[in-house]
Amino acid sequence: MRVSQIQDCLIVAAGKGTRLKGLGDSKPLVELAGTPLIEHAMLAASAAGVQNFVIVTGYQAERLTAALGQMADKHGWNIKTVFNPDFHLSNGLSVLCGMEHLSGEFYLAMCDHFVEPELYRALAAAELPTGAVGLGIDFRLDNPMVDLDDVTKVELQQGHIKNISKSLAHYNGFDTGIFRANPNLFKAIETAQAKSGDCSISGGMEILAAQGLAIGIDVGTANWIDVDSEDMHVLAERWLAETSVSNSG
Repeated sequence: MRVSQIQDCLIVAAGKGTRLKGLGDSKPLVELAGTPLIEHAMLAASAAGVQNFVIVTGYQAERLTAALGQMADKHGWNIKTVFNPDFHLSNGLSVLCGMEHLSGEFYLAMCDHFVEPELYRALAAAELPTGAVGLGIDFRLDNPMVDLDDVTKVELQQGHIKNISKSLAHYNGFDTGIFRANPNLFKAIETAQAKSGDCSISGGMEILAAQGLAIGIDVGTANWIDVDSEDMHVLAERWLAETSVSNSG
């Protein structure tokens, strides 16, 4: 079993984000309470101890890369950008783009998921079997900040992930989009792609689940919201205004 202090974070920020198109042409740079979504994502990870970021870009890459340079100067972050030319395909391809830059344990996050730093701390504090990949799981099935039509659902047994999909009929947790990962995730995504053409992150997690190496980590009461539509953006803005939550540290 292992408990880690993780200083590296891979963030997927390559997609077009068509459901947020009305709020801006670059999803990672859409602002939430005056701050770009991707900056929120990095602030949360930074508050939990992350110092180094690998950001996978794609759509509007030049604009995003320029903005990331400004954020690096502002916050003192180490940021490496990697371009995914196939950004219109499954998100697992973006994860694979970060493979050569990450050799140890790292967090994996989505640029449009606003999370509290406590979620990262829950992942870091968990004990995982050697080689396992942990996924932050929200067991609050009545969480009002979850879009049931879009969220990835997870079926777990004794902490082990058995099934993961947006279309699951039977599930007992929600995928928060934050992972405590290691290079086994890269291998699993490559295996899923070779076996069935599924190069999604969930496809990789299914491979790990079959090996007993996909673990669900309870995030407790840590709040999170997947801001991938205008409706969810409105909900997130309202929640932030009501709670005065900040990821500044």
